[in-house]
Amino acid sequence: MRVMLKSLFLLLTTFAVLPASHSCRGQDSASAGEAPESSQQPQEVSSQKPIATSPKTNPSSQQATAPPPSTTSPSSSLDDTVDAGEMDDDIDHAPREMARWNEYRGPHFTAKAGMGFLADTASYAQDDASKKQIMMLPDQKLRDFRFVLGGSFPSLSRKVTWNVGIMYDAPTHSWLMRQTGVMIAVPELWGNIFIGRGKEGFSLNKVMVGYDGWTMERSTMSDATIPILADGFKWLGYAPKHGFLWNFGYYNDWLSHNQSFSTYHNQTVLRLVWLPIHSDEKRRVLHLGVNLRNGSPEKGQIQFRSRPEAFPAPYFVDTGKFAATNTKMAGYETYYRKGPLLLGSEYWWVGVTSPSTHNPTIHGGDFVATWCVTGETRAYNTVQGAFREVLPKRPVFSGGPGAVELVARFSNIDLDSGTLQGGKFWRFTPMVNWYLTDYLRLVGTYGIGRLDRFNLKGNTQFFQTRLQFEF
Repeated sequence: MRVMLKSLFLLLTTFAVLPASHSCRGQDSASAGEAPESSQQPQEVSSQKPIATSPKTNPSSQQATAPPPSTTSPSSSLDDTVDAGEMDDDIDHAPREMARWNEYRGPHFTAKAGMGFLADTASYAQDDASKKQIMMLPDQKLRDFRFVLGGSFPSLSRKVTWNVGIMYDAPTHSWLMRQTGVMIAVPELWGNIFIGRGKEGFSLNKVMVGYDGWTMERSTMSDATIPILADGFKWLGYAPKHGFLWNFGYYNDWLSHNQSFSTYHNQTVLRLVWLPIHSDEKRRVLHLGVNLRNGSPEKGQIQFRSRPEAFPAPYFVDTGKFAATNTKMAGYETYYRKGPLLLGSEYWWVGVTSPSTHNPTIHGGDFVATWCVTGETRAYNTVQGAFREVLPKRPVFSGGPGAVELVARFSNIDLDSGTLQGGKFWRFTPMVNWYLTDYLRLVGTYGIGRLDRFNLKGNTQFFQTRLQFEF
């Protein structure tokens, strides 16, 4: 822990003396051809608030960066800013003062602390075949616990934000560095450059902060094939005039060699998104995206495995480790949002260069529909190409009902290919999200799934709850 604190101090000190560049923040947006900044978020632009300091992460990916309450107004449906943290928010330049108990704003340096907490319970009803495949018992677990610290350097002529995330990893009982890095506005390249540890950028749902997601966990295909974090850099670009945004990243394991999420020696990711419709006035967004990824597995081996979208449960599908020199991934993502209604789908394929297993190709994805019964609209970040959390119009503690969101998702994964017999699994999940305030959420989930593995086809019902707190 002492080494971690020293590293944190050195990191903050280094960031604090970064040299200024030649264009101001207001010019950044104009030079890049971006729309006026509103409230922002980066992932991981998800990742969310004025001072990218919220611990939001995708549970299923087990990432680290919790999000503070979003500054995006409940009445705004589009967000066009991005910071180094998982959450994007517009940063106010205020006189030196303690603006809030967890926030400092000065003329040269700002800092804001955030925290995230997730606690899950799960129980199951299995048929005989499912019990023979994998026996499970009711359980409750700490899903995620993280601290985040982030801010900016208002006196610099170029917008520069920073973020540091530390998460407690329950399975290993250790503290891990999560979303940590610096975001630099580069209008000359129509966007921003992030350097550090963060999301790769493959898949909208993976890019979103876990605390913002509509489901408790990402799909089985997402968790099985996309590392939650990576060390390197990414270029986030946006051309609002034509409705295009992109994410290009390169990552290497020279710093994360022994981290549990580091399954690749190096990887390159390209994400291209077109927004033929993005109207704040009509509260409509049509998002069409393509994802490409090329990676070299760590130590010439790879393993694909995933839990059944329930963190307390054991792994359902698992190829085991096998020799592989390269993986190539390609897939689509499409989402349509009209006011409180959101429809979407993602699907991708992974081709593995592995002569010993006959060069298998695995695939999977999901289809989702969400509806905010109370009328709220999920904000969409046009720089990051991802959705934000639901912000209740009338919070419970202000005398209102909060926000109620109904969700239905179907997901599937197929890890049987070549000589691999990792299993096939599908799950249908209806659920309810109740956002009491912008920092407190209760989740009730039911799921029915079928596992085809070990020459058996077993059915399992899932009963899950979650308590989510963040600031």
